[in-house]
Amino acid sequence: MPERILFLTGRLAEPQLRRVLAELGEAGFAWEVQVLGVQVAALMTADMIRRRLTDTRGADRILVPGRCRGDLAALSAHFGIPVERGPDELMDLPEFFGRKRRAPDLSRHDVSVFAELVEAPRMSVEAILAQAADYAADGADVIDIGGLPQTPFPHLEEAVQALKGAGYKVSVDSMDPDELLRGGRAGADYLLSLTSQTLHLLDQVAATPILIPARHGDLDDLVAAMERLEAQGRAYLADPILDPLPFGFAASLARYHELRRRMPQAEMLMGCGNVSELTDADTPGIHALLLGVMAELGIRALLTTQVSPHCRSAVREIDMARRIMFAAMESRSLPRDWSDALLGLRHRKPFPYGQDEIASMAEAVKDPSFRVQVSRSGVHVFNRDGLHTATDPFALWPHLKLEQDGGHAFYLGVELARAQIAWQLGKRYNQDEELAWGCMVRRPDAGTNPACGPVSSHSSPNSEPPP
Repeated sequence: MPERILFLTGRLAEPQLRRVLAELGEAGFAWEVQVLGVQVAALMTADMIRRRLTDTRGADRILVPGRCRGDLAALSAHFGIPVERGPDELMDLPEFFGRKRRAPDLSRHDVSVFAELVEAPRMSVEAILAQAADYAADGADVIDIGGLPQTPFPHLEEAVQALKGAGYKVSVDSMDPDELLRGGRAGADYLLSLTSQTLHLLDQVAATPILIPARHGDLDDLVAAMERLEAQGRAYLADPILDPLPFGFAASLARYHELRRRMPQAEMLMGCGNVSELTDADTPGIHALLLGVMAELGIRALLTTQVSPHCRSAVREIDMARRIMFAAMESRSLPRDWSDALLGLRHRKPFPYGQDEIASMAEAVKDPSFRVQVSRSGVHVFNRDGLHTATDPFALWPHLKLEQDGGHAFYLGVELARAQIAWQLGKRYNQDEELAWGCMVRRPDAGTNPACGPVSSHSSPNSEPPP
């Protein structure tokens, strides 16, 4: 008879755990899954298991989540069968049982990215096309041509037609009704933004409008405009407007939530620039949070800008965030361990070796070539002549004795600088490899998306912009 294993988990992870176990196929054991009344599996404790698990269902072994706290030996004695911790991450379960881990599927998403050219009136058509190509390579689905207040835009029609001729979806973004009308007549797919007071423009163009309240925060006005277009059978996207931190952000999130409650089937758009551009914080985390909110509320379009220098990789970050959140929602698992693309400054497991393990490696080295490793203790450099550890590379220099070897000194200088940065930030360091910065730095060898790996931003039927 095969071994019977009882897997304990939380409500969120249950569907994904069952899917992973089913995909293991003939794994050499029979299994059952039991949810112990907690939402997140990592919150499970040994005391909780003892109280809540009243039937081990004939299991020969119990496997609990890797982050489960408490004395498992005492649990084993209590139940009379081994109680063991599994891997920290559910997706590592195949490896735990000696199988090759299945690669995460990040090929799909259901959010369309509108990438805005905020200086379009001051750009030539050639420059607009070049920037559009960069945006599309990073994952943009719609090129948004932004108008500027009191700034002439004589080549608006030419820009729209050039982008359409190059195969792009195009939106025109302006506060000037005349520019919106010109853009729509030139063939723009979307117009940003219309209100209840400018809906008459739609009588003259076929473009899909993005609706905003005529008065800031007025959901009743926005809903009235939405209902008016629905009565006409006209497609739209609705945007209650996201406000900046800390001046109305929470209230604006509540408006998105309320609009979804009142109009459960409506297509919606969220503009993230008021938060990402106006907050001096690294943007991958901001985008992950906003895309998670969008996933919860079923918002399938996002408008972004890349104006501030710290936002220069916004489209790449959003592209990966939408994929991670889609995968997490579909598998009903947390957005963890899908990709390191949004972990530009940190690594979840930065130091694979401890100081003692590195010392053992150093003892085995019998040649003069220097090896460099990083642990929690600092930067380690060693060869046959010894092991030296410091947190400042300058403290290591006297031990290297490379005054007469400029080439080797330069090489080690580069490696030790990388190693120090990795130690300071908590990043993974591998000798002779550049540090990985996720989506924040382009990777020219990564395939269709140069930042986040060989995935296509148009590889799924879910990726088309909302109608």
